Amino acid sequence: MADLLLVHGSCHGAWCWRDLIPALEALGHEVRAIDLPSHGSDPTPVADVTLDSCRDTILDATSPNTIIVGHSWGGYPISAAAEAEPDTMRALVYLAAYVPQDGLSMVEMRKRSPRQTIHDAVEKSTDGLSYTVVPSKVHDLFYHDCPPETVPFAFARLCPQAIAPQDTPLRLTGNFDRVPKAYIRTTDDRTIPTEYQEQMSRSAPATMRHTIDTSHSPFFAQPQKLAELLDKIAKDLP
Repeated sequence: MADLLLVHGSCHGAWCWRDLIPALEALGHEVRAIDLPSHGSDPTPVADVTLDSCRDTILDATSPNTIIVGHSWGGYPISAAAEAEPDTMRALVYLAAYVPQDGLSMVEMRKRSPRQTIHDAVEKSTDGLSYTVVPSKVHDLFYHDCPPETVPFAFARLCPQAIAPQDTPLRLTGNFDRVPKAYIRTTDDRTIPTEYQEQMSRSAPATMRHTIDTSHSPFFAQPQKLAELLDKIAKDLP
């Protein structure tokens, strides 16, 4: 049995793990999902969200036995948590997620992708502090292979994403390197190109790299398969 902490990506919240949590619990795992600042039920104003506050929210929910699963942008704050306190977690799992390079922000990482997929799918707020997904792009960007009810369920819960934490460089040292890592690459992803994920997945040993044939949202598209992959990763960790 593993202790799993699920960390969502941009514009999402703990709600996105709705179908995965019971699948993991059925395999005997303890599972928790959190809202990052200004997401879901968290009341933090967008203007107050920082990479450090996202990191600290994660650290507040970890123990030395915790396997932290970060989806998409969630790869950055889980990495920041590992850099700050590597002994407070067991491992990091990147799920279709950004694996930081030392000194780069997530925005800079996204710009290094071989293909740009979201430039016409997001709208910046008038105050320049956040962005949202263009409603007509939500289905194709995130959920094209998910059950039909997924889009209305998610659309009612998607929220603005603070820009500042994603535009903050992350310095990495040997602390980050000490934490075991695994990567799950989504092969039909329209948000983070799967070939870019393959590059980033090399931060994990070959035996800890996996694929799932889904969109950017495997937790809705194939929650049982995703649960089985996380179960395997938990069992294979050193």
